[in-house]
Amino acid sequence: MKIDWAALASVFGVSLVVTVALVGLFTLGIIGLSKQAATASAGGSGGSLALARTGAYLCFGLCAAAVTYGIYLIVA
Repeated sequence: MKIDWAALASVFGVSLVVTVALVGLFTLGIIGLSKQAATASAGGSGGSLALARTGAYLCFGLCAAAVTYGIYLIVA
């Protein structure tokens, strides 16, 4: 049995990068929702509230799309 170390390293590298990116996106979504709550309690304008909520939902949507694409790759 021969192990293709280059392919194994490539899979490891891509997995590491995608995992860090996915966790980063989710973290940005949580930060956006917390900024929304902080802005609302401080009496911020409606525009900044909408921007924080939209950015958070965009991050969560990108996370869901990445997970869905990963499941598609596994199943296909």
